[in-house]
Amino acid sequence: MEDSGFIDLYFGDESHFGLTPNVPYAWQTKENPILLPAAKGRFLNVVGLMNRKNKLFFDVLESTFNSDKLICFMDDFVAQTIKKTIVILDNSPIHRSKKFKAKIQMWREQDVYIFFLPPYSPELNLIEILWRRIKYQWLSFDAYLCFQNLKERLLNVLQNVGIKYDIIF
Repeated sequence: MEDSGFIDLYFGDESHFGLTPNVPYAWQTKENPILLPAAKGRFLNVVGLMNRKNKLFFDVLESTFNSDKLICFMDDFVAQTIKKTIVILDNSPIHRSKKFKAKIQMWREQDVYIFFLPPYSPELNLIEILWRRIKYQWLSFDAYLCFQNLKERLLNVLQNVGIKYDIIF
């Protein structure tokens, strides 16, 4: 139905970005090691909804997401939809809160339908691929030098998903 243009299909989730680099490994010489600083402290939380055509609707906060913030994000998303839209979410507590569940019927009346993945199946949520690519491939090493770099580099990647940064599903 999405391929035929009858519906829009989005996969949603949140992810955390901080100054501890997410580098699984890197080739380096003994004489010239790659050193990345790691720091605890400030962090960025991103909430996003992404379709298979790399259209990303997102928000970035320097604080944690709670049900009220997630509901505001979803209200903004619903306001810009133009056709029947399906949103796939995982079973995180923020998605299953009483406040969030109370809004589902209102969004349904606006032709946005929320569906939940089976428990313990993050591999079915396509936006997880986006978070992994950002953390392990698309954020440059210099993003981790300071919080301002992280914020700038992350925003640049998020704003260029589907343009410079692409995932083929």
